[in-house]
Amino acid sequence: MRFVPSLLLSSLLFAAGCATNKPAPAWHAEAFSEESPFEYRTPIAAKSLCAVGQRALLSQGYQVESTQSQAVRGRKFFQPAPGYHMELGISLVCLPTPAGSVLYANALQTRYELKTSTTSAGVSVAGMGSISLPWLSDKDSLVKVGEETVADPEFYRRLFALINTMEDRLAE
Repeated sequence: MRFVPSLLLSSLLFAAGCATNKPAPAWHAEAFSEESPFEYRTPIAAKSLCAVGQRALLSQGYQVESTQSQAVRGRKFFQPAPGYHMELGISLVCLPTPAGSVLYANALQTRYELKTSTTSAGVSVAGMGSISLPWLSDKDSLVKVGEETVADPEFYRRLFALINTMEDRLAE
């Protein structure tokens, strides 16, 4: 009968060892608050607001990839350290409101790391067999290691302050 408690204890230890400490799903923290750092309201028309948004992105070195009358998408690349690369993509959507328009901004940061893989080569000759020689070759490639929405309200305050300044300049 000593076998049963030992088996039970072993099973519990095995189950505890298999348990992982996964982070909680990201959507658990979503508040869906009325106050949003992702929106900017203005009395100008939506089409004009998107044109101002496009100019704001261009003025900061972003590559503007697509422009529509009510949407702009741009991206910029960074290399904060050797072997590490980042891409910051910004999407702007401009929608009309009764009092003018609202601009919704969303920034997505994608992180890449430089990974090196080493391969060796072998030669075989029919009838004589094969020989492995230490011909090594290294191949570097960028590997995507993470992606997240920029949620920092200060980032969007700076973006909207620039858009507001450019909006005022165009009105002059």
